[in-house]
Amino acid sequence: QVQLVDSGGGLVQPGGSLRLSCAASGLSLDNYVVGWFRQAPGKEREGVSCISFTDDTTYYADSVKGRFTFSRDNAKNTVYLQMNNLKPEDTAVYSCSAGLLELSSCPIGGYWSQGTQVTVSS
Repeated sequence: QVQLVDSGGGLVQPGGSLRLSCAASGLSLDNYVVGWFRQAPGKEREGVSCISFTDDTTYYADSVKGRFTFSRDNAKNTVYLQMNNLKPEDTAVYSCSAGLLELSSCPIGGYWSQGTQVTVSS
């Protein structure tokens, strides 16, 4: 069965760093459009960073450019989100997703991880 399991969230002070992981089973991530999304309390879910299957380019939301880095390890069937210089507005539940359909470099209509909480606070 298909599973996406994320991990790495936690409480961090502003300016700190976290590294999120998303490990897949039942599918090979290198055959899918993959992405990281987040949803803050009272807000809609937004795409944070995605890797296009079509051209292998990486999309970053304007709010995280220069601070977040999306990477993947095909041998481990795992993707990562390195988050540096975290800000309070980064506080959200972060989830990874994989799908066969792509819209603006991000997956749509695919599989989702359970979500991991990231809290940035002093």
